[in-house]
Amino acid sequence: MQTPFKETPILYGKDARRFLQRMKEKRTETPEQRERRIANYEMAMRMFKDK
Repeated sequence: MQTPFKETPILYGKDARRFLQRMKEKRTETPEQRERRIANYEMAMRMFKDK
């Protein structure tokens, strides 16, 4: 039998402000990183489809 998930902790104070600031930052990826991410996704989907 599986164990249940733990509750997600609630952030307060500096941790909460730091989390919100990081969520607002735009993440950039190079075209090479994007191609690799998409290729990995497609490979994983092919693996699931074959089973």
